[in-house]
Amino acid sequence: MQVDLKKATLKEFLEHKTLYYDKIDFSYVKSSWNILSSKIKLPFVIHIVGTNGKGSTGRFLAHYLNKKKFNVLHYSSPHIMKFNERIWINGFDVSDENLETAHQFLQKLYEVELLEKLTYFEYTTLLAFYLSKDFDYLVLEAGLGGEFDATNVVPNDISLITTIGLDHQNFLGDSVEKIATTKMRSVDNKMLVGYQLFDSVIKTAYEVKEQILKERDKNIEIIELKEFDKYEINSKFATYLKRNLHLVIACLNELKIPVDLKLFDDTPLFGRCQKILPNVTIDVGHNPLAAQVLVKEFENKKINLIYNSYGDKDYKSVLEILRPIIKSITIIELNDKRIVKKEELQQVIYELNLTKKEEIKIEKNEEYLVFGSFLVVEKFLSLIGYDGNS
Repeated sequence: MQVDLKKATLKEFLEHKTLYYDKIDFSYVKSSWNILSSKIKLPFVIHIVGTNGKGSTGRFLAHYLNKKKFNVLHYSSPHIMKFNERIWINGFDVSDENLETAHQFLQKLYEVELLEKLTYFEYTTLLAFYLSKDFDYLVLEAGLGGEFDATNVVPNDISLITTIGLDHQNFLGDSVEKIATTKMRSVDNKMLVGYQLFDSVIKTAYEVKEQILKERDKNIEIIELKEFDKYEINSKFATYLKRNLHLVIACLNELKIPVDLKLFDDTPLFGRCQKILPNVTIDVGHNPLAAQVLVKEFENKKINLIYNSYGDKDYKSVLEILRPIIKSITIIELNDKRIVKKEELQQVIYELNLTKKEEIKIEKNEEYLVFGSFLVVEKFLSLIGYDGNS
């Protein structure tokens, strides 16, 4: 059915858009921003790039800024239960009404040809730009990339670099160094480099600094974090979350905003190593880097893993890393064409000699980890009837 993009509601508009693409074309979102930039004034932009930890880093920062009475918008992706999660304004998911207002503004602003070309993520990013107008801060989480990510069409004031590892190699490069380069080339002024597993990431930062100086005549500043046990952070946070908090604190120091560690304690971190029941943890991670973090988190424990994976992810490496803590594994059924074929995942489970269970059943005396992607967590939450208020 043909959709009139100039008249469609936001829901209808996004249903018409493809969520995934094989090739990135930066020109359409760039043209769109050039048009929008003459109509709105953006706040101070804090751009967050990296492989893992972007969402929690952004939420810690936005939550703190809001507690300090600044007007702040946190843009993240994807969502778990509802689209509105992607745009978090002063402590709350954006309302349907505000989304529709922003959508109608963009519909009127752009010609139908441009509306047609923009991807789901690009259009969502433009909605966030519009909704952040005249705020104090925009905490802007990159999608899968850096330099050619839709979020990078706007100049950033500070860039936070979270942990970088292998992921999205078909878009970003086949090595940690290439991926780090693509991500870091999005920096415009200053980069704060958080916890890294690979020394080559730090080396790459200085190489990128030289590239940007030569190509753009900009001498960016690099601040490398070296201490990740400097602050007494609430013990309820997982180790990797504490490391992300150190990056946030470094950012607040750069902004000259006084730090009160207690203000972080009630930060809502949906899906980030989150216990939704005393014996059930959900985590939206999906790559080997995330698996390494979880192995340390569940050290000396055995968990029943509820899992599935996209076909383009290194699910074999993920399960090899998690193997020491796995008591059993259950494949959660997902209806998505990008999900790995069940027989291929079962073959890996067989090769790793993991105990497979056929049915998802939560028992009180067992520990469970739901892991593999946003889609895995979303499906599990729907199965147990979780409404987000627990």
